[in-house]
Amino acid sequence: MSLREHFEIPKRYRTWSMALMGVGVLSLIIGYILYGSENNGTRFWSALLQNSIYFLLTVNAAMFFFTATTLSMGGFQMSFRRVTEAISASVIPIGIITLIIFICLVAGKKDGIYDWLNKDVVNGDPALKGKSGFLNPTFFMVWSFLTIALWTGLGIKMRQLSRESDVAKMSIEEGRRYIFKNTVWASVYIVWFTLTVASTVPWLWLMSLKAHWFSTMYSWYTFGSTFVSGLALIALFVVYVKNKGYLEYTNLEHLHDIGKFQFAFSIFWTYLWFDQFMLIWYANISEETIYFKNRFEGAYAGLFYLNLIINFLAPFLIYMSRGSKRNWTIVTLMSVVLLFGHWLDFYQMVFGSTMPDHVPMNLFDFGIAAGFIGLIMWQTGRVLAKYPLMAKNHPFFKESIIHHT
Repeated sequence: MSLREHFEIPKRYRTWSMALMGVGVLSLIIGYILYGSENNGTRFWSALLQNSIYFLLTVNAAMFFFTATTLSMGGFQMSFRRVTEAISASVIPIGIITLIIFICLVAGKKDGIYDWLNKDVVNGDPALKGKSGFLNPTFFMVWSFLTIALWTGLGIKMRQLSRESDVAKMSIEEGRRYIFKNTVWASVYIVWFTLTVASTVPWLWLMSLKAHWFSTMYSWYTFGSTFVSGLALIALFVVYVKNKGYLEYTNLEHLHDIGKFQFAFSIFWTYLWFDQFMLIWYANISEETIYFKNRFEGAYAGLFYLNLIINFLAPFLIYMSRGSKRNWTIVTLMSVVLLFGHWLDFYQMVFGSTMPDHVPMNLFDFGIAAGFIGLIMWQTGRVLAKYPLMAKNHPFFKESIIHHT
């Protein structure tokens, strides 16, 4: 069997990625003209913050996926692992953009976004003053830089290790050493992922938008949301590359597993959604219910319920059957729906805090999102075309070929 091991970027793919990035840049310019000075730019910066954080955590979820499967000795994903690795490389450009946005927010003292940036407000508020040990510009920027820098550095290291298997076939002993080395570096990444995505980063970047409100489940909630969207992104690229005649060893068995992951973690996200809401509703403590008041019964009520329908009911009902998870069209459509659904989830997370009185959604928001989508397409396609599509010398590659579910 003659394998197509090197991805060639189709002209239409390249055109679409450039066009979407162009839409993003144009939306940025128009948005700045329209909203840059309005209310200290709260509308403008909220859109940039929402999209940058959402897409950064989504592509970083691809990195989490292949490091987690590395630790679990999961060989099923080896036939399409290079696709996942290529998506994770988008952490580099999106991470840089996110840091630039943070620098602009902090340097510009955009207290319409983060009220703890205003020293006068902090000094007059005992709650904010009590949290000033970590809710301050220095800690925010240093921790954000360390977070993204280590995601980037460890991602580069893991991708380099993966490409080491392309050099030559390995003996049994060489394979053992190779797997051990991968396991060590994957462990380092998972520890850092836990210290950031599963704890501190959502607190700093998102929960502090409403610094009086707090939830011990919030970090897991945001992880569940972005991991589902990360799985959806993986599915879309796998289906696209497969349809172009590559990934010959990727079949319905692998698609089924991707669908199962989407189904399972949609349920996990819903479990966290319900528990966070139910416990706060039941306790009815004012400093906790403030977050849900405008979302449950205020301006964002429509998005609040639509969020649940798209991100829970749709995958729950559609992915319930075995056949749906083995249907390329259904998995593709559901992946698009889930990416959009969790984008809406982050929209209400950010705008529900910075602009609670009304929902300002318009073409500007979708234009900025289009720019990030184009950037992900461009970076992923570039990395896919640069290296072999299959790690055929990897010790677990055979396991992926004979995988059956």
